[in-house]
Amino acid sequence: MRSWYVEPALVAALALAAIIYVRGWRRVRTRHPDRIGNAQLAAFLLGLATLFLALASPLDTFADRFLAVHMSQHIVLLVVTPPLLLLGAPIAPLLRGLPLGRARVGAFVNAIAHRIDHPVACWLAMSIAMWAWHVPAAYELALASRAWHVAEHATFLTAGLLFWWPVVQPWPSRPRWPRAAMIPYLLLADVQNTALAAILTFSDRVLYPSYAVNPGALDDQVTAGVLMWVPMSLAYLVPAGILTARWLSPPRAAARPAPPIASTLPHVHGTPTAASSHAHG
Repeated sequence: MRSWYVEPALVAALALAAIIYVRGWRRVRTRHPDRIGNAQLAAFLLGLATLFLALASPLDTFADRFLAVHMSQHIVLLVVTPPLLLLGAPIAPLLRGLPLGRARVGAFVNAIAHRIDHPVACWLAMSIAMWAWHVPAAYELALASRAWHVAEHATFLTAGLLFWWPVVQPWPSRPRWPRAAMIPYLLLADVQNTALAAILTFSDRVLYPSYAVNPGALDDQVTAGVLMWVPMSLAYLVPAGILTARWLSPPRAAARPAPPIASTLPHVHGTPTAASSHAHG
């Protein structure tokens, strides 16, 4: 238990995010119970819990001593926390949960999302983040400096949120590509992940000097490569398999059109703009 390193700023930030989300979730649920329910609440809060574990548990404490531990931390930040947060459909609850300035914040979020939510940009963000931070010089910099370590974590979390956005497509956003396009999107992510994992797994030397001083450093590196290879591949392949099964399934009978969501809040790219009376309600 002494290996836990709980920073007050982290606890305060996560608690504030949870309070704002729950406050907004209660408001949105009364209007759109078919869109926001207990499953979304559980997913978002679980996402915050995994983020806390990644940054405050022994995963962070021992990350600078064992590459396999550091890799486990990266896996949580890239493929565990982001999809959980997005499965919580956080756009509407977080904006509706703000005490002031919902319209202004919503407009800002919409402007940013309009520029960065294209699937190509989201895929490249994940790939660049993974490869850039696993270059030995950058990796060593993150191990040597607390500030750069925080920047590394922020990069992974942001890249993970961007990558999983078009896959999860949280309500009330709308996709730019057909759902079937997410199958090659995920498979190509797995290809580049496998390539990087293979480099770590099959290298005959320790790639990161900071870990070379540890006994069994090469075995530790192999373990890190396997962790990247298997759990992260499953994180890509399982959703790809689900999407493939849905794509190949017979079409269902046409459902009744969903109720309009224009009254929810200021729109995020691809969603209608909120009525001013509701944006401040």
